[in-house]
Amino acid sequence: MTDWQGKRYWLIGASEGLGAALAQHLSRAGVHVIVSARNAERLEELAARLPGRTTVQPVDVRDDDSVARAVAAVGEVDGVIYLAGVYAPMKAGAWDAAAGAAMIDVNLTGAMRVLGRVVPAMVARGAGHVVLTGSLAGFRGLPGAVGYGASKAGIMSLAETLRADLHRTPVRVQLANPGFIRTRLTDKNDFHMPFLMEPDAAAREVFELMCAPQRFARSFPTLFSLVFRLARFLPDGLYFRLFA
Repeated sequence: MTDWQGKRYWLIGASEGLGAALAQHLSRAGVHVIVSARNAERLEELAARLPGRTTVQPVDVRDDDSVARAVAAVGEVDGVIYLAGVYAPMKAGAWDAAAGAAMIDVNLTGAMRVLGRVVPAMVARGAGHVVLTGSLAGFRGLPGAVGYGASKAGIMSLAETLRADLHRTPVRVQLANPGFIRTRLTDKNDFHMPFLMEPDAAAREVFELMCAPQRFARSFPTLFSLVFRLARFLPDGLYFRLFA
């Protein structure tokens, strides 16, 4: 088990949904939570609901200068959790170039902007914890997921690369791969979402992963995740006949 009391964790993408719910779990455990997103008003509302010490630090992960200012203001942290994400359902035949670029920029490139400034400092001092949020949609290509699936596959690869680079150091790297979570983003979907989770239940899964230092990744809900994890082993022809 991890001793959370007094730790400082920076949650990026914390204004609502999974991020806000995870902030609640960490705050109740005694963590000094630093919450970031673009919407300062929502962050202040979240901070007022958290039981423990909270710092509000607005940031726009699409803006390199904004990220640099936020990193300087936040200072040294015990952990950083990247939850920032945008989503728009998109098929190849109805491609919205701006929306696709936005998903890559926020979901993946934004993580690179943040971690590029935070991880080297963790390595230098020999301590730190990085948690990235992938998705079941990142395991293999899915219809209607242009942009989003690619961004999450990139995050999952980034987490694995960091783990490979840092596994002999004291810096921990973990990856959470959720399925469908009820948020304003999934409200955009016009199809049935199996095993739809509430944000608090999903946050509990992430927090339990964080409490298991030796574990790298957790994909959930467990039964639903098996479909995607096993799909990686299907021959291409069979996979596309089943999923396309």
